[in-house]
Amino acid sequence: MSVDNQKEINLARRSLLTKGAIGAAAVTVAPGVILHQTLQAEPRKEAVTSDVRWGMLIDTAKCADGCTDCVEACDHENGLDLQQQPEGSDDTLWDMQKSKWMRTVKLKDNLTKRETTLPMMCQHCENPPCVDVCPTNASMRREDGVVLVDRHRCIGCRYCMMACPYKARSFIHQVVDVKLSITPRGKGCVESCNFCVHRLDNGNTTTACQEACTKAGHNAIIFGDLKDPDSAVAKAMKNTATRQVRDDLKLNTGVRYANI
Repeated sequence: MSVDNQKEINLARRSLLTKGAIGAAAVTVAPGVILHQTLQAEPRKEAVTSDVRWGMLIDTAKCADGCTDCVEACDHENGLDLQQQPEGSDDTLWDMQKSKWMRTVKLKDNLTKRETTLPMMCQHCENPPCVDVCPTNASMRREDGVVLVDRHRCIGCRYCMMACPYKARSFIHQVVDVKLSITPRGKGCVESCNFCVHRLDNGNTTTACQEACTKAGHNAIIFGDLKDPDSAVAKAMKNTATRQVRDDLKLNTGVRYANI
């Protein structure tokens, strides 16, 4: 890389750190080098505490058949829609390997034979198996209930993927050339839904999937503080029969479902 190109990259990086408006942009600073920028509001100044537990209620009866708005919103919010299939790779293998933080699955009741389609992502367990098996403490649970992966500590062993009963984690197989600044991604690391933690830490109390579902008029997803009795999600859970997926594991998940 020439000295001039290196200077251009350094100037572009400095620009990303100093701009204060809210927005997004992709900047090409040198041949083959793309910085995808997402500018944020001022980040949180107080430490995360257990006074809050973020959680979600999904009413599957309101999920429209064939709708993938929540999945697409998650992909766009976190830059997963920027993933590029390697040239010449097998389509089936790529579909298996590309990161999916959120997907739709079908559940079938063995007694009634009733089938339900529901969104599935990290369930943000109170007792997460992924944290228990991680040898480097890269998998962690914050005091506010958000389960995360520290990419600086992740060694790509994938024990957490094997431990997760919800198959909610993905491994990054390919070099990541384009990514969002709010969602750093890199080959050899594990990743999963993080309840749009970048939003929470900037004072926003909604997730991308919830916003997309509301915008579509389905209103199947409610997100908020489970410990706040006045929050919409707490009120909804108080008045609605809810279930955990694999409640037999007693993980006390932060994601609950109605009408399954």
